[in-house]
Amino acid sequence: MTGLEELTQSVCAIARRAGAYIRQQREEFADDKVERKHAHDYVSYVDKESERMIVGALGALLPEAGFITEEGLATHSDERRLWVVDPLDGTTNFIHGFAPYAVSIALTEGREILLGVVYEVSSDECYYAWKGGGAFLDGKPLHVAAHPLEDALLCLQLPYNSEAYRPRIHQLIDRYYGRVGSIRMIGSAAMALCYVAAGRLDLYAEKYIGQWDYMAGALIVQEAGGMVTDYEGNGYFMQSDGVVATNGIV
Repeated sequence: MTGLEELTQSVCAIARRAGAYIRQQREEFADDKVERKHAHDYVSYVDKESERMIVGALGALLPEAGFITEEGLATHSDERRLWVVDPLDGTTNFIHGFAPYAVSIALTEGREILLGVVYEVSSDECYYAWKGGGAFLDGKPLHVAAHPLEDALLCLQLPYNSEAYRPRIHQLIDRYYGRVGSIRMIGSAAMALCYVAAGRLDLYAEKYIGQWDYMAGALIVQEAGGMVTDYEGNGYFMQSDGVVATNGIV
């Protein structure tokens, strides 16, 4: 087992522990525990406590790395390696008890993503990859599907920035509705990316999202043989606010 593979397995264990906490909290969760960050953008004590758990464990695992996290409970300065953490991707889904929702953790170094782990809480599925090592779902290798556009299942997500994105989503639906297999919206960027890697989706596109939403899943797609770009088609997407992931055919 290589050092990067071993590190990935350790991160899987951390993601699973955070996921177990999220699963337990979902059983007793109430709407009055929800805070509104922006219009239609929510957070709860579950997001924050999950982030605290993850940051503490990752800090012990790799003390020299900094952090980029959705809830901002840890930061970075000039560290060479950075953990990119979404403690609960799909918070709106979680609030409504609507799967999927997930823990997403990536490790980056400069312009490279070294590893990515996404744990889907409801299905108890752990997706992971490390650079050059392939992509896996609970130990089984992943590979994107080979569906052409006319048979493809597309995921066109709806970001919180509705006013800015409305013209684009109208354009996309007008172009593809009735010309592809079907279109879905699932509410979790991390899981949409993993579903592309697993061949369950053939394309995922979303704009106005954060690095923590897509960093881990993007590597999983790439290591599963797929393609990830920004909305302009550039292969370097790590500083972008939007990603497009495909099976490489669509």
